[in-house]
Amino acid sequence: MAGFENYDVRRVMAVLPHRYPMLLVDRVEQLEKDERIVAVKAVTMNEGFFQGHFPGRPIMPGVMIVEALAQAAGVLAMESFDLAGSGKLVYFMAIDNAKFRAPVEPGCLLHLHVEFTQKRPRVCKFAGKAMIGDQVAAEAEFMAMIADPPA
Repeated sequence: MAGFENYDVRRVMAVLPHRYPMLLVDRVEQLEKDERIVAVKAVTMNEGFFQGHFPGRPIMPGVMIVEALAQAAGVLAMESFDLAGSGKLVYFMAIDNAKFRAPVEPGCLLHLHVEFTQKRPRVCKFAGKAMIGDQVAAEAEFMAMIADPPA
């Protein structure tokens, strides 16, 4: 992980275009270019989706967990292709085999483990697991495209 110390939210925002309330990666703990990433989402009660999902029993929606995995994959792709600051975007293309195994609640530290399963200059495939400690909360395979932003 040489060169990836102190990969905090400011550095994440320098790589991804996402901003509150859609930025779901708070920091990167490990990054091996062309291989894998471990990022963290600190889940707090302040997340907007908890107002309606569910009142009295806040649970992070599965689609938001998959989005967090996709954003971690976006950081991995942008760093692996040396595209930080280029203006390129990573577009979500497909989700396969998504499984939700444990509820993600306020107070959880969600560790986002993502690895390349196929790496090409424009389209990449990934496998990801969202972990709470040693427990898998969610997992999915997904595909993304690297492209210029819309005109």
